[in-house]
Amino acid sequence: MNEREGTREGATVRQARPEDLTRLVELIDEHAAYEKAAPPAPCLADRLARLLFVPAEPRLRCLLAVLPDGTVAGYATCAPELSTWDGTEYLHMDCLYLTESSRGHGLGPLLMAAVRTEARILGLDEIQWQTPAWNESAIRFYDRLGATSKEKRRYTLSTED
Repeated sequence: MNEREGTREGATVRQARPEDLTRLVELIDEHAAYEKAAPPAPCLADRLARLLFVPAEPRLRCLLAVLPDGTVAGYATCAPELSTWDGTEYLHMDCLYLTESSRGHGLGPLLMAAVRTEARILGLDEIQWQTPAWNESAIRFYDRLGATSKEKRRYTLSTED
């Protein structure tokens, strides 16, 4: 798969490649700081390489927003998941992030269009994701896309004792 869903002001969206890992980790670090979360694990590039590039059918997909000058300005990651209640698969978008200077220039809709295309390619009829309740600009963006929200809390539980 190459570029997805055309261009916006000369920007493109394409699948991540192994040579993008350093920049992707930088963006993930920025994203974590933006969400006031812990920084990524030091070995994140190696972990992502295994998820994105090693298996014949990758577990994780990563789409990059690339500016006309070649700068990677943002990313969206997604993976197929299952809904027990619906008895169907859907595409779970884990992250969508654009650098602060890249917001408001049409790259978000371009990335979302590429995620929708990815879902269609995989034969999936729905995309699901979450965003922090305090991220009002993201909520407005998703509302403008016509997405609907569901009230839930996300929990994590370590498998360590």
